[in-house]
Amino acid sequence: MAEDRTYIVVHYAELGTKGKNRAFFVGVLRRNIRRALSGLPLGSIRTSAGRIHVEILTPPDQPEVAEACRRLEKVLGIAWIARAEVLQGRPLDRLEQEAKDHFLEVLRKRPETCSFAVKCSRADKDFPVHSPEINRRVGSAVKLASGLDVDIRNPDLTLYIELLPDRLLYYCDRTEGQRGLPVGASARVLSLLSSGIDSPVASKRIMTRGCHVSFVHFHSVPYTQRASVDLTEELVRVLGAYQPRSELVLIPFAELQRKIALEAPSAIRVVLYRRYMLRLAEIVAKKVRARALVTGESIGQVASQTVENIAVIEDAATLPILRPLIAMSKEEIIREARVLGTYEISTQPYEDCCGYLMPNNPQTHAQLAEVLAAEEKLGPMTDLMRGTIDRAEERVFRGQERIRSGGGSHPVSPE
Repeated sequence: MAEDRTYIVVHYAELGTKGKNRAFFVGVLRRNIRRALSGLPLGSIRTSAGRIHVEILTPPDQPEVAEACRRLEKVLGIAWIARAEVLQGRPLDRLEQEAKDHFLEVLRKRPETCSFAVKCSRADKDFPVHSPEINRRVGSAVKLASGLDVDIRNPDLTLYIELLPDRLLYYCDRTEGQRGLPVGASARVLSLLSSGIDSPVASKRIMTRGCHVSFVHFHSVPYTQRASVDLTEELVRVLGAYQPRSELVLIPFAELQRKIALEAPSAIRVVLYRRYMLRLAEIVAKKVRARALVTGESIGQVASQTVENIAVIEDAATLPILRPLIAMSKEEIIREARVLGTYEISTQPYEDCCGYLMPNNPQTHAQLAEVLAAEEKLGPMTDLMRGTIDRAEERVFRGQERIRSGGGSHPVSPE
């Protein structure tokens, strides 16, 4: 292997099923890989035989390589990554020796005995030796040196070989990636992000479908503490690891809430809150060019999330509303939040904006006619909504770093 560089094999799974559109999706993934590795000594990024080969211009024992792998683990669309050893020129006699030595070195880190297999991918179909013969030759060398059993169907450890036109790659250990589709392959969406457990998980799930996610958060400061705003920023930083840039708009919702609490029936207060949240979110969506809204709703989880209330709330929206958690249990959502790294943030104490002026007995089966009548009695809300939007604050993040803040300068004023 060349001593001054390291090769990382990137495998994509779902993108390989895209047929004639595969080149588009792979192109987006390559662009995201290049962005993710910005600032590192990056060499070539080449596509071959369902893989992307990333070249890092530093020896494999340098910290830049570990950092590159850490960043690639967060890039959506990647099934797995592996640091590969390289043989220039594809000499099979050297491959048998070096691949065997590499396998035995990996094996020394695993004290237990195990079965193994050798799997060769031959991208260069003109190469005179076929994959089964390469598997047999290398496998025989490993078995003779190690005494391990071969198990083609369910091995404990696999030695992978990739035969390219100008070189051979081989590796054993693979690190799982995020899978899904690369961010930017689908439309931009706007997520209604609370400080709770559900909406961050919903946002991540939508990202894995290739959507770039912007965020809007409703708060009741100064009538509640600012904890929910600070925690939401922390959540955006976590989620920002999965896309190049994130926008967060913070909307002060308290004045609109107070009007609803004073003038509308108590039982449908929460339904009205959420209908006006959707209307305000659509103003933000227009500004950031989002094509849909995202919520963390799950049927029956709270009073506002019955099928009847969801239908009445959704009536206020004109954009599609995506609900990736709609049929998930709370236990499933918590499990995903722990893996994502948002659970500890979301379970810190905070005052949710919907908890401010919350009725004692919220309606679970609201009727649209009753809700529309209540909105008519509230009268025109255009000025109040415009004032609410004009007081919005904006935060922009590059990855996990906040790069810009704005407030009081009408960052998302409606047109």
